[in-house]
Amino acid sequence: MAHAEKLTLSASLEDYLEAIYRIVAEKQVARAKDVGRRLKVGRSSVTGALHALADRQLIHYAPYDLVTLTDRGREVAEGVARRHEVLGDFFVSVLAVDPAEADAAACKLEHAVSENVLSRLLEFIDFVDRCPRGGTHWIQGFKRSCHTDKRPGHCETCLARAVNGVQAKHRKETHMDTNGEKKAGATLADLKPGGKATILTIGGAAGGIRRRLLDMGVTAGTRVEVERVAPLGDPIEVKIKGYHLTLRKEEAARIHVERS
Repeated sequence: MAHAEKLTLSASLEDYLEAIYRIVAEKQVARAKDVGRRLKVGRSSVTGALHALADRQLIHYAPYDLVTLTDRGREVAEGVARRHEVLGDFFVSVLAVDPAEADAAACKLEHAVSENVLSRLLEFIDFVDRCPRGGTHWIQGFKRSCHTDKRPGHCETCLARAVNGVQAKHRKETHMDTNGEKKAGATLADLKPGGKATILTIGGAAGGIRRRLLDMGVTAGTRVEVERVAPLGDPIEVKIKGYHLTLRKEEAARIHVERS
């Protein structure tokens, strides 16, 4: 549905829709003046855009009233926001671009990137993060080369370090219990903020989270990162395939993972 709607929305209207979505996420409600302030545009421009979005049944809007998203509008807005975030993450995490510049570039490119290209970017980020020849050290090396204008060297040392790291990780992950069986893996609820892991299995979680994750294409082998954990450990905010999700601890405990 989001794809079909994207064909009829201009880049400007997508910006307005995303702005409403983010304002609602931050303040629970959105007003026309909030939208204008966020996008730095005048009242007449905001009014015209809101009427256009309302005509497309993407928002509920009446003059001097609150602006709310319809179910269809929320779906389209989430797609635009996701494209923005994935592109921004790629520019910052992999290309070492300044966050402000990355955000501005993502805002322009989010309107043109296809779902297939977006998926490939996510796969590439995942590959770089997991490949023993890549990972954090490799990205840091690229960042240093950008700032020093020097090509990286000492490849033999780098490869040896990567092999040693893989072997150490393997030894850590294959400890056996007293019965000679491999210890059960951790769950998503065990991870701390900033922790990354690979999903092994998704149990029949309460509240339909298993169905929700499967609908997003999240299966065994998908990477997940914990962004925030509430002071009492519930809820847990995670990022999966470019989506930001809030899970109850009970739900996270049913998702078995392999720590990175």
